[in-house]
Amino acid sequence: MTIARWLRIGAVLACGVACRKTEQPELTVAAAANLTDVFAQIGQAFTQQTGVRVVFSYGSTAQLAQQIENAAPFDVFAAADTVHVDQLVRVGKILPESRIVYARGRLALWNPQRSVKKLDDLTAPSIRFVAIAKPEAAPYGEAAVESLKSLGIWDKVQPKVIYATNINMAKQYAATGNADASFTAYSLVQHESGGVIIVDEKLHQPIDQAVGIVSASSRIADGRRFVSFLTGTEGRAILERFGYQVR
Repeated sequence: MTIARWLRIGAVLACGVACRKTEQPELTVAAAANLTDVFAQIGQAFTQQTGVRVVFSYGSTAQLAQQIENAAPFDVFAAADTVHVDQLVRVGKILPESRIVYARGRLALWNPQRSVKKLDDLTAPSIRFVAIAKPEAAPYGEAAVESLKSLGIWDKVQPKVIYATNINMAKQYAATGNADASFTAYSLVQHESGGVIIVDEKLHQPIDQAVGIVSASSRIADGRRFVSFLTGTEGRAILERFGYQVR
């Protein structure tokens, strides 16, 4: 057998291996930053059950919604609120029948040094910087500002506020010492060392989180399977383990 023929056979075999590697279905999910930890487990469990690999793209809810409106190639959108999903439904970017509230999030204040025992302590001179996700971009940031206003301490805390692009970044500000405390999702800090204060839900509007399938997706069937898993028994159990409330 000639060297040329061996090369041709090798090329065919290599192509076959490459093709088999790309045969596994892949679903792209745009997910709010608060879902980083919980969706890592949900994605793994979903893949084990269905064989469909999930690729997550995390960011602030508003940022991801804007990307979908501008035809970003996502298949599913899991937001940190209902407003942005509903807006996308109205403009035809999300399939109306796929829209469903999958969880209610919980806002928390995390301070690694345990220097804050209650939210009122944020007004103390010893607290220099407080990290909050931009309220116009992140529902958890909006809930944080609303909570401080409900307590009547926003005017005193506002000069200390460092705004982050999303709640993961807000958490990082506290983790690196660039902020004394951070408002973030309870799901991201429930197992962290330091002090964690779950903010009273009466201080802000409920953080109901909706999911929907992107209308332009080429994997709508797999998108439905993901939403069904997320809102089913196994998905709900994982969400609850991470501190989310499910209906």
